[in-house]
Amino acid sequence: MIKNILQLNPPSVWKHFYSLTRIPRPSGKEEQIRAFISDFGKNLGLETLVDDVGNVIIRKPATSGMENRQKVILQAHLDMVPQKNSGKVHDFDNDPIETVVDGEWVRANGTTLGADNGMGVAAAMAVLESDRMQHGPIEALFTSNEEAGMTGAAGLKLGVLKGQILINLDSEDEGTLFIGCAGGTSGQMTFRYKEEALWDDCAGFRINVSGLQGGHSGLDIHLGRGNANKIMNRILYQGHLQYGLRLAAIDGGSLSNAIPRESSAHVAIPSAKAHDFLDDLSLLTSTIKQELSLVEPAFRVEAVVADVPGTFIDQMTFTHLMKAIYACPNGVMRMSDGMDDVVETSNNLAIVTSGNGVITVDCLLRSSVDSAKADLQVMIKSVFDLAGAESLFDEGYPGWKLNPDSLMLQKMIEIYAAKFGKNPEVKAIHAGLECGILGGTYPGLEMISFGPSICFPHSPAEKVEIASVQKFWDFLVEVLANIPAVLTR
Repeated sequence: MIKNILQLNPPSVWKHFYSLTRIPRPSGKEEQIRAFISDFGKNLGLETLVDDVGNVIIRKPATSGMENRQKVILQAHLDMVPQKNSGKVHDFDNDPIETVVDGEWVRANGTTLGADNGMGVAAAMAVLESDRMQHGPIEALFTSNEEAGMTGAAGLKLGVLKGQILINLDSEDEGTLFIGCAGGTSGQMTFRYKEEALWDDCAGFRINVSGLQGGHSGLDIHLGRGNANKIMNRILYQGHLQYGLRLAAIDGGSLSNAIPRESSAHVAIPSAKAHDFLDDLSLLTSTIKQELSLVEPAFRVEAVVADVPGTFIDQMTFTHLMKAIYACPNGVMRMSDGMDDVVETSNNLAIVTSGNGVITVDCLLRSSVDSAKADLQVMIKSVFDLAGAESLFDEGYPGWKLNPDSLMLQKMIEIYAAKFGKNPEVKAIHAGLECGILGGTYPGLEMISFGPSICFPHSPAEKVEIASVQKFWDFLVEVLANIPAVLTR
């Protein structure tokens, strides 16, 4: 039985992926991985540069006889989403990822694995290092801070890249070629509250929602998983309506691009009503568990006795907060008309936190249709405007417009069919790939995205299928060996 990922095939890819698991690389804290990749390129004797926003670019000349082929950009991002199970002791700033070979899959021990996008980075490293592959001129672009705003791709200057074809290695369904993606916009809604003292003779509790699967707020949004912030709000609303529950503090979700798995609230109940509240909370938990039984079998709610807080969020703000979260759209808003089983527009009600007189609610809106994304933004802003909150939305990032007539797409379909005996699927993805941004800066690029099969990215359940990594690598090798000098039909 294989227990070490260094024993897996293809060895060149898993070797580099292992090295990536040793290096902390959460979004925004990429100094170590940036230095590692830069040193990697320099040690190979390849032209290596780091730009002003932390992207690393490594250039490799063509192998003999391939000098006239079109230059290919291999693109992957350096950072990973740091998520862990409750109770798991892990410091993403310092600790390596513990990998586990689990049958046909590789996962981490209680944390995100970082296959998103470590597999893409490892494959690009294997190409750069290889002295056996046939390929034309290669440019490897390792972008920074993809998961927390795509600032690396957005900050890449015109003229840095020389390639004509961009292969994005950041999709997660082997056997599928992606030719479009959703754009995204982040919104933050802010309530300002006053602190109020509470009546005497009350009981304090800390309510914890946990056990949810979470996942990628784009790729997994259609799966109907529980949203910890929505569930917590349902609990608070019923407790307030029936028992006079008051809220002192709330902390739900941690990343805008991850479906929130956990939420915690510090509350108080009049002592005389505390027993009835706990009974009703148990009934409500059973109801929600039954509603989510097929998708959230591990869902749970705990009410732990806690100290009574000294102050509470004022009554009016608390009421407005609950009603706004209840009314805020969450999940799939519309499916795509042009492609089966693809989400067009969605929202992830990602984070709800309080402290120092401020409550913030963070959302991530996605759509492959810019006008639909703008309409959803107005919808959400209207909900929170009516509740008295301040709303701020960033400029977001563009989607990648589908081009089914792409010459490179036709070429890669032919290569895949010849290699594996069947045509690949061709899809758009309801997630933010950097292709949209890079295509805006370099409008002449032919762009395709593909990768191995990765399940549950952005959650501790993240895993990558071992066999798909071999197929992903074999296809990449074949594509690079067959890049034409000129793209023609």
